[in-house]
Amino acid sequence: MANRSHLGFHVWICVLLLLSIHGYSFYLPGVAPQDFYKARNSDLPQCGSGVSMFDDIAKSSMSACSFPRSIVSFHGDVLRVKVNKLASTKTQLPYSYYSVPYCRPNKIVDSAENLGEVLRGDRIENSPYEFQMRVPQMCNVVCRRVLNEKTAKEFKEKIDDEYRVNMILDNLPLVVPMTRLEKDSPVIYQHGYFVGRKVQYAGTKEEKYFINNHLTFTVKFHKDVQTDSARIVGFEVNAFSVKHQYDGEFNAKTTRLSTCDAHAKRMVTSSDPPQEVEDKKEIIFTYDIDFQESDIKWASRWDTYLLMADDQVHWFSIVNSLMIVLFLSGMVAMIMLRTLYRDISKYNQLETQEEAQEETGWKLVHGDVFRPPSNSDLLCVYVGTGVQFLGMILIAMIFAVLGFLSPSNRGGLMTALLLLWVLMGIFGGYASARLYKTFKGTEWKAITLKTAFMFPGIAFSVFFVLNGLIWGEKSSGAVPFGTMFALVFLWFGISVPLVFVGSYIGFKKPGIEDPVKTNKIPRQIPEQAWYMSSIFSILIGGILPFGAVFIELFFILTSIWLQQFYYIFGFLFIVFLILIVTCAEITIVLCYFQLCSEDYLWWWRAYLTSGSSALYLFLYSVFYFFTKLNITKGVSGILYFGYMLIASYAFFVLTGTIGFYACFWFTRLIYSSVKID
Repeated sequence: MANRSHLGFHVWICVLLLLSIHGYSFYLPGVAPQDFYKARNSDLPQCGSGVSMFDDIAKSSMSACSFPRSIVSFHGDVLRVKVNKLASTKTQLPYSYYSVPYCRPNKIVDSAENLGEVLRGDRIENSPYEFQMRVPQMCNVVCRRVLNEKTAKEFKEKIDDEYRVNMILDNLPLVVPMTRLEKDSPVIYQHGYFVGRKVQYAGTKEEKYFINNHLTFTVKFHKDVQTDSARIVGFEVNAFSVKHQYDGEFNAKTTRLSTCDAHAKRMVTSSDPPQEVEDKKEIIFTYDIDFQESDIKWASRWDTYLLMADDQVHWFSIVNSLMIVLFLSGMVAMIMLRTLYRDISKYNQLETQEEAQEETGWKLVHGDVFRPPSNSDLLCVYVGTGVQFLGMILIAMIFAVLGFLSPSNRGGLMTALLLLWVLMGIFGGYASARLYKTFKGTEWKAITLKTAFMFPGIAFSVFFVLNGLIWGEKSSGAVPFGTMFALVFLWFGISVPLVFVGSYIGFKKPGIEDPVKTNKIPRQIPEQAWYMSSIFSILIGGILPFGAVFIELFFILTSIWLQQFYYIFGFLFIVFLILIVTCAEITIVLCYFQLCSEDYLWWWRAYLTSGSSALYLFLYSVFYFFTKLNITKGVSGILYFGYMLIASYAFFVLTGTIGFYACFWFTRLIYSSVKID
């Protein structure tokens, strides 16, 4: 446990090493295969009958011979199962495996964790579950526990909240194969097995809790015929609750269980009497291990875990988004190729001032369209932050599509996003300072500080409060102080300096020249129709960008809050590109209509038009909470809405920046194409 308190310090050291000029070879977790060899019969201790302890009936049980288990562990390759967090979709609060009185090894050792794993609440530790490669075993006794009032309550609470136990073998997560509804349908897997189940008897208020104390593991392997080695390609389990029976005094090494006996080939079944969780109840934890040869190759072993049975839904999402894009592209093409071309030709053919004064439309506001907006400093900050987000997501998407951020690299995606956000600070600072220089600003250091601290400060403040709530629940999802210090170091030590470097470079460059001169006296804006009002236009503008992504958003929320894998980054990348195009096009269309109605206050409206899609994202998250989740605890609800608020805020900054730059390019293009006296 003490190792975790120093985890943040180790992460900090790793960050410093990343900045080192030296390069070292490395492999991505889950990418380097590991070969396992089966113990030969000549290597194994022999029973009195002269056959290997794993031959015939006895091959399924280590306890079939009198040799201690420690002797066997020296022969063949040992498979060591690691335990991860206890997780529940009802509470969203992870807990360490050993926070409840499960069987423990002699010494608990934390596995190396990256920054993303810590933030996800993963706590990977060793376990007493160890066995030999391709050596089946039956009815191994792990330990015996006698519950007291406190430990029984701990198990009952976890059963009530539907917690699942997560384990890992050779970097593969433990899964439970679910019953298939149709013969030809693919197998659906559940991540981890339930701690137990609660039964309420019909017609009474009596409730009983039963714990899953017997595990039947199935390890699937792909065999290399030439070397006789094997690689693990699957790790499955079926969990049972069974009240074990035995005669005499209990001894973990010599006691034979009548409910689970390798000699008699007696296996645990679902029809056995279950083990109840109550004060002073005795629980014996046991497990079986079976090995199955598989045709699945090691390189494809994650395909089964990541199999999406609803690919058609994703294709429907792509088609739906493309239809929106084609519709908007048609409107933009009509504006650009017909209306604008006709307008520009007409304006350029005007010969007299009287004719020009009779004209109406976007040309009449040429003297005010590039007038700096109110709160221009804040706009510069938001635009710079949006550029930082855009760079982070684009690069992360590319790496994810190439397979570098697969689920086999636990925590890799979150770690990459954090590091990319920090490194993209130089582009964020450059964008904010460049726009600030265009607005004829002079206090570039103030803008730089706001860019470096505003969004991260708000997000970190919300995160800090939520982390305090998690800490109060004694959950392993609470970020340790050391890791919190590492996050602050990434922010202040790397991100802020890079933002200053980018701002310095951007401010040193000459400001972007406007294609037309700005009048000294602002032009009066005529009264607008109701459908051209700012609020209506902004709210309408956010619908289509949200509509382009909401189907994919459902799967993203499901992967986050219902603990499922998300690995369809190819679909996600296409949808993200469609989102960029949609934000740009809807902003251009509405900006053109606004300028045609002689309203030149387009700067903030361009940002808010596509940025308002974040409002619909948050509303959808509220809908998702009440329709798809079964969260009952108040703290869990606060966590959900707190994190979704941060996500919606980030989405607002991202989409708003895309719309702003599209409108910025559009206005410069059309006003540089007409003759202005």
